Amino acid sequence: MKTWIKNTLIAALGASVVLGGLAVASPGRMGCGMHAGAMSEADMTKMRERMVERASSELSLDATQRQHLVSLADTLQAQRQTMMPGGTNPREQLSALIAGERFDASRAQSLVLEKTEALRNASPSVIAAAATFYDSLRPEQQQKLREFMARGRHGGGWRS
Repeated sequence: MKTWIKNTLIAALGASVVLGGLAVASPGRMGCGMHAGAMSEADMTKMRERMVERASSELSLDATQRQHLVSLADTLQAQRQTMMPGGTNPREQLSALIAGERFDASRAQSLVLEKTEALRNASPSVIAAAATFYDSLRPEQQQKLREFMARGRHGGGWRS
């Protein structure tokens, strides 16, 4: 397998773990006891810290590996913020598209282009941070991470 393909897949895997943790913090969660509004910066920081603590514990990360994970989480948080400039709520953006008599297709296309560009610009740093984190793991930690990912979202989390 070509090195760049392997690194991209590994980076995507690592990013998926952190994104999964951040997705738990998304404002759209229903029926989980969290408030329905957008999370404050303090809430996001608290959630990220819990995710880092849990991953650090389950993977038995050393200080360097933990720092790489924190860096990845920070990079993903920065990317998430660029995807929602000015704290705009995606639901409000979508509601604006159907506010009139006709669907605002030009604004919808503009939103897609904005999000795609933000994603494209931030992706290299996310991939680099994910690769740095994953490559810092020992083989047994990498295997444990792969097993966690194979179980999927509802496959029991970090439980062995």
